[in-house]
Amino acid sequence: MAKRPDTLDTALLMVELLRRIPRGRKVTAGELHQQLRDAGFDRDLRTIQRQLETLSEHFDIERDERSKPYGYRWLERAQGMTLAHLTPQESLLLQLAEEHLRNLLPARLMQSMRGFFVQARRNLDANTTAALERQWPRKVRVVATSQPLLPPKIAPGVLDAVSEALYANCWLHIDYQNAQGKCSEAQVMPLGLAQQGTRLYLACRYEGFDNERSLALHRIHKAEVSMRTFQRPPEFDLAKYDHDGRFAFGDGERVRLTFCITQGAGLHLRETPLSTDQQVRELDEDWLEISATVVDSILLTRWLLGFGDEVCEVRREPVTLKA
Repeated sequence: MAKRPDTLDTALLMVELLRRIPRGRKVTAGELHQQLRDAGFDRDLRTIQRQLETLSEHFDIERDERSKPYGYRWLERAQGMTLAHLTPQESLLLQLAEEHLRNLLPARLMQSMRGFFVQARRNLDANTTAALERQWPRKVRVVATSQPLLPPKIAPGVLDAVSEALYANCWLHIDYQNAQGKCSEAQVMPLGLAQQGTRLYLACRYEGFDNERSLALHRIHKAEVSMRTFQRPPEFDLAKYDHDGRFAFGDGERVRLTFCITQGAGLHLRETPLSTDQQVRELDEDWLEISATVVDSILLTRWLLGFGDEVCEVRREPVTLKA
């Protein structure tokens, strides 16, 4: 007996195709095939071509046969399942998400969402009625807390390989150059990706070791995803790793920090404390004494040095953890 076709699976594939066919521009079967592969639909190109042929016969979808590969798009009058049905608010959300999350989402996911991002921008272009939504990106901004720097250059393919290995729990082969200029090759277990200002860091474990390290992506000259997978260590917590100051070039050691700071320079510490147990004592009309439990790190030292003569009498006392 012939195997029955999976009608539900076929229907889901058709829905995804209908959602990804744009209005106002053409897309090829090859482009849709790649988008669907990135989204987890493992179908060959010929299957996608057959489905597009069927859809163009039953929906208001133009099939441009004047050149190969054929191009597909929704007709302007079409009322079917088109991305133009994104509301202005949804389009604004997608536009902001693309701008701020492009380095923190898996490369495959970003590629599979490309059609949605393109349509979101079209929905907010100057020819639409979404005037207020179109203005919003010019009304909000993420500002730097230190001297702005241009982002370092990341070698082509490195970010894609890192995000793919991180997403799929695959080992990663890297060529890495450390801050001292020493180059080495290694197999690493990718565990987390963090953005610090303009830089991206990979939290990982080297093969044969059980401790984590942070690698700057711009110092990875080459990265290749291995076919070997791994079980993600259940004890690793990226939030705790960050909270322990590991991305701030620390080792997790907590200290009771005490220092004196001028009233003017220390005003912001009354509004944004260093810790929940911070204490502020006024010494006189010019100086404050600040005391707080923090993670000791190079970043903390640089922060204190940045105040120059407005900070003095810095003391660090180790904190004994309670049993």
